[in-house]
Amino acid sequence: MKKFLLLFFLIPTISFAGSMKMIGEKGDPNNVDKIIEIKMYDNYFEPSEIKITKNQTIKFIVHNYGEFVHEFNIATKEMHLKHQPEMMKMVEYEILLTDKIDKKKMKEISKKDHSMSHSHANSVLLEPNKSGEIIWKFNTDSKLEAACNVPGHYESGMIAKIKSL
Repeated sequence: MKKFLLLFFLIPTISFAGSMKMIGEKGDPNNVDKIIEIKMYDNYFEPSEIKITKNQTIKFIVHNYGEFVHEFNIATKEMHLKHQPEMMKMVEYEILLTDKIDKKKMKEISKKDHSMSHSHANSVLLEPNKSGEIIWKFNTDSKLEAACNVPGHYESGMIAKIKSL
């Protein structure tokens, strides 16, 4: 029974780790090749296109200038679509509010449901007038995009294309 439980908890972790490798990896802050400032407004990013080269480590400094909570998430389109139900759950649990993140509730609920912690190296979730950063190494040929997966935002076009040069 213990082996079954261990596998039950490890398989999603192994699967997630595998999918993360297909989009790159957390970058080393001591080896940043380029810094890109990202501005998030309500339903769009500036810039709307990000140019990278393979094996480049980029530090993204992300600012939320919108009136709503927004996410900057680096992934494939398929990964964004799989992530969106988790974001909807965050709304249903009242962790994600229109202009606020209930971090106390997030911490409490994430003890039972780890997907609610929203602590991934490829993503930052920000309240209005807040900033964050991601350091990411682009060591893949996967077709990537940065997107906001707060319910309704991806669908309204809050996506920045990531183009490999």
